[in-house]
Order: sequence, then C-alpha cells, then structure tokens
Amino acid sequence: MLPPESRIEVRSRQPAKTTSKPSLLFVHGGYCDAWCWEPYFLPWFASQGYPSYAVSLRGHGASGGRESLFVAGLDDYVADVEHVAGTLAAPPVLIGHSMGAAIIERMLTTRPIRAAALLAPIPPGGIGPVASRLLIWQPEYMVNMQRLDAPHLAGDILAALRPMYFSDNVEQAILAEAVAHLTVESPRALMDLTMRLHGGRPAAPAPLFVLGAKNDRISIPSDVNATASFYGVKPLIVDGLAHMLMLERGWMTVAQPLLAWLESDAVKKR
Repeated sequence: MLPPESRIEVRSRQPAKTTSKPSLLFVHGGYCDAWCWEPYFLPWFASQGYPSYAVSLRGHGASGGRESLFVAGLDDYVADVEHVAGTLAAPPVLIGHSMGAAIIERMLTTRPIRAAALLAPIPPGGIGPVASRLLIWQPEYMVNMQRLDAPHLAGDILAALRPMYFSDNVEQAILAEAVAHLTVESPRALMDLTMRLHGGRPAAPAPLFVLGAKNDRISIPSDVNATASFYGVKPLIVDGLAHMLMLERGWMTVAQPLLAWLESDAVKKR
C-alpha cells in the first residue's frame, strides 16, 4: 500500500437545523470525483436532515496523490474513505457508486460498518465480464477511458463515451461540468477490480441497499442482481436512468428510495 494521503478533498452540505440523523459519506466511482454528488444528492439529503459528505479519492478532483495515482490500489482508496470517516463525529452510512461501491464492499469484509448503499455496483466476479461486454459493444472503450485529459478532451471521445454513462436527456450544463471532472483511473485499481471483489462475507451484520438502473450499460441489471443475491437482499432497478444516475434528470427516482431505506428501522436503530 501507498503511504496515507493527507490531502483529501471533501465536499459537504449540512442540514439547516441540528439533527440526530447519521452522516452520509458518498464515494464516487472511477474516472470522476466528489463533484458528481454536488448538484443534487448532497444538498437534497442535507435538506432531509442528513449531514452529507463526499470524498474525492486520492489522485481525483482536488485531492493529493496525483503523482502516484497509477500505482494506487483499492486498498489505498479504502484508506482514503476510512480517513474521512474517522474525522466525522460518528460512523457514517456509506454510499458508493460503481467502483465506490466496490470500495465499500471491500471494507465490509474486514470491519463493522453502520450501513451501506451500493449504487450501480460492479458484479461479484469483478469487471472482467463487464469489460468484455463493453469492448464488444464499443471496441475503443478502454483506449478512450485512458485518454481522459479533461482540458484537451477531443470531441470524438466525448461523443463515444456519452452514451456509456448518460441518457439522452441529461441537462447540458450538468454534462459540461461533468466533463471538467473526468480523470484517468489507476491501472492498479482497475486490475484489483478484475479480481473477485469478495474475500468473504461481511465481517459483521449491516443493513445493505442495492440499486441499479435499467438503462445502465456499465452495471447492467443482471450485475446488480448478482450483487444483491450475494448479500441476500432484494435489489431495486429504476427506469429511465444511465450509469451516472446521480446526475440524471430523474435522480429523485434513486434519492427517494434511498431516503426511505435510511428512514427504515433497520438503519435508524444502528
């Protein structure tokens, strides 16, 4: 593992009033940063009484570690999440998207967690089958993903990647800002993701929420179902959204059931 990274970007929104509700810690997926939670999820969940935080993993966003990103593995990302969680007043509910969900799943096997939501998760077998499927559908996919130098991003790459991550009706302002937050991903982390994600069952019982999007071309519904089956929970598959579901016009179709789960006795009693 790499040395601890102290320069970790955290975006946050706080409730207007003092609250006894747990903090939420959002963990982004690959190739992006904490901004993806900023337009909708952070302010909305804060308005529902939940102190809301989003971490940029090392080498992403405004976090340090860019110089060592190419050798950063999932365990280094786990350390980043643990570092931020440790600064909060109480253990947070962890909410991860795609690779972020895989990071949380890695944590589940080695330590107790208050509760966790896995959005558009990578399937238990890792990203090998996912990558094969994407390469058949779009042969230049992996090449394009390693050319994500946002300030100099070519229009043809954007045109190729957009249908992989967004639906046709995403707001143009959101899409333009999302492009500015694209970054290359660590080859070491991607290699970790090709392995089976699970070294065992959760170290301690924890409430889990698993959600996917029907139109997601990265984490397709069968991938989401496989993750839910592994943990013995019922998944929720929502209509009309693509992979970056937190940035879609229909983001509330994810936020509302997530809130209902947070308000359930299983989570509230933790």
